[in-house]
Amino acid sequence: MAKKGILLVISGFSGAGKGTVVNRLREKYDEYALSISMTSRAPRPGDVEGVNYFFVTREKFEKTIAENGLLEYAEYCGNYYGTPRAFVEEQLNAGKNVILEIEIQGATNIKKAFPESLLIFLTPPSASELEKRLKGRGTETEEVIRKRLKRAAEESAGMDSYDFIIVNDDLEECVEEVHRTIELAHNQPLRCADFVADIKEQLKKYN
Repeated sequence: MAKKGILLVISGFSGAGKGTVVNRLREKYDEYALSISMTSRAPRPGDVEGVNYFFVTREKFEKTIAENGLLEYAEYCGNYYGTPRAFVEEQLNAGKNVILEIEIQGATNIKKAFPESLLIFLTPPSASELEKRLKGRGTETEEVIRKRLKRAAEESAGMDSYDFIIVNDDLEECVEEVHRTIELAHNQPLRCADFVADIKEQLKKYN
């Protein structure tokens, strides 16, 4: 049974370790690809086309929107950012699990546009541990930390909309749990519909 890749959305509170988990997952396994966003903003020093972003003009971005070429998009500070459908589908057809590291609102939009996507929410084991991690960074003021915790409280209302909740207590255990979850998800009927249909067709001769 050939495996098509899964569009994987990973979300979580600020301080949950999303970026670290995603990086470790890609280091350990070669079947993962990170989605590359399209943007209408100008490249900054050090930006690489096709690595950091796909850079396009505002007109090209709006044309892509009109052609339904984006899975989701948003506008920030006068610039568009979005997830190009063609790039994602190319990676999925090559058998890669494509990772989108986005917030709850974007995750909901992806699920609407791509129902077979898999939504995973990462969280520390407790609110007190989340606060401890944010303070442990030593890079933010108390005011910023309070804002991040307030934002986490708001985001928690959307946790129920995810397919899986995975606790990031120990990094390696969390990475393995995410990987196992995705491996099992490959065998769900909606993700192997062609195989199921083929078996059903083969069995018709026995009716």
